[in-house]
Amino acid sequence: MSNLSYDEQKKRAVTLGEYIIEHKATVRAAAKCFGVSKSTVHTDVTNRKI
Repeated sequence: MSNLSYDEQKKRAVTLGEYIIEHKATVRAAAKCFGVSKSTVHTDVTNRKI
């Protein structure tokens, strides 16, 4: 379970999505850049309700 608040999770999801689009990055590259797991990136950009 995440220690981040809903607002922090929402912000991270948006930031990750923008990064992936702007840099044409893979999930792996985004995970490395943000210091999170590939699963976290995938969950954030596909499942978060924002």
